[in-house]
Amino acid sequence: MDKERVFTLSQITQHKSKQDCWIIINGRVLDVTKFLEEHPGGEEVLIESAGKDVTKEFEDIGHSKAAKNLLLKYQVGYIQGYKIPDESELDLNLVTDSFKEPKAKEMKAFVIKEDSQPKYMIFVEYFVPFLIAAFFLYYRYLTGNLQL
Repeated sequence: MDKERVFTLSQITQHKSKQDCWIIINGRVLDVTKFLEEHPGGEEVLIESAGKDVTKEFEDIGHSKAAKNLLLKYQVGYIQGYKIPDESELDLNLVTDSFKEPKAKEMKAFVIKEDSQPKYMIFVEYFVPFLIAAFFLYYRYLTGNLQL
């Protein structure tokens, strides 16, 4: 088919079966009927998305450069209202799309606040009990109450 063909959304929604499955990604209309069995996520994913614009889902999954290049293989045209890029823009878009920075994901974390206690207090907490125990044992030794 001619890749310059323009389809309306109502035309695309008619192609949503296992025998005739079309989707829209970035304004491109794709006939993925022959790709159903090869799709790594299973054919159910594509059949559920048939007749719809799945650009957001396609980008969210984080497809590889090879997957993005398959778009050209299954392309049958464009959605009505989409600006058709020339060949140089098309190649540039595929290359730049695959090298985009990954989207920053929001991270939630607990922040451990630093103790307001001075550093020397940590030393005192461990050293003072040791010192008291040592003096106690020394006192018992001097008074002869320590049995060895």
